[in-house]
Amino acid sequence: MSSILIIGDSCKDVFVYGEISRLSPEAPVPVFNPIEKKVNDGMARNVANNVEALDTTIYTITNKNSIKKVRYVDKKSNQLVLRVDEHDYCDRIDWDVLRKVQYNKCSLPMSDVVGVDAIIVSDYCKGFLHEDDIQFICQANDNVFVDTKKKLGDWIDDCTYLKINSLEYAENKEFFKDNDVFKKTIVTKGNEGCLFQDKIYPTEDVQVKDISGAGDTFLAGLTVEYVRSNDIVKAIDFAQECTKIVVQKHGVSTV
Repeated sequence: MSSILIIGDSCKDVFVYGEISRLSPEAPVPVFNPIEKKVNDGMARNVANNVEALDTTIYTITNKNSIKKVRYVDKKSNQLVLRVDEHDYCDRIDWDVLRKVQYNKCSLPMSDVVGVDAIIVSDYCKGFLHEDDIQFICQANDNVFVDTKKKLGDWIDDCTYLKINSLEYAENKEFFKDNDVFKKTIVTKGNEGCLFQDKIYPTEDVQVKDISGAGDTFLAGLTVEYVRSNDIVKAIDFAQECTKIVVQKHGVSTV
């Protein structure tokens, strides 16, 4: 069985589903009556859960202090009413841990040195990873797949593949003009599919219930299939199939 190391910031994703039946008499705001609560691992841990669901051994390096995202959703319309983020920043990764992630090996607490087939960097820009941390991971290892919310710079040059969404691509267009990183960048474009090396890879239209965590699932599927096949086009197709499954579920889900 192949194995993948996931490094990045994690959170608890909380979905509170309820009903809105009236406006408050104190102010013109809806009154939300909670009915059901669902709690999932989010961000890097969601990536890890999806990797594991695809029959791959996982190892994780992530933050200890809790970041929490609470979403209030109208159950009838499936519309997001309010999102509340708690503890939106975490401590930086311990250098003594990071420096041991080299040559596709890592030494984790309570375990021996383990080898991995690939490394996923899931960076939600919450403080766990800085630019030079990601650069070190990319330079010291092979098969490094990066998904980052940071403004791109030369520190990303040595990644194996970069996955970003269409909004992040638009924000970094100037960077891509004079940089070969675009040749190894996969841009997810929602129901349009994704862009890789100026070619659109379409995806099948499905009834979307929730896109929360869909990018995590795509990243997991992309890396798992690349490890299996060493074919990035096959990996893109597989990642889109995985994503198609989770967007038809409520909340943050796994394949």
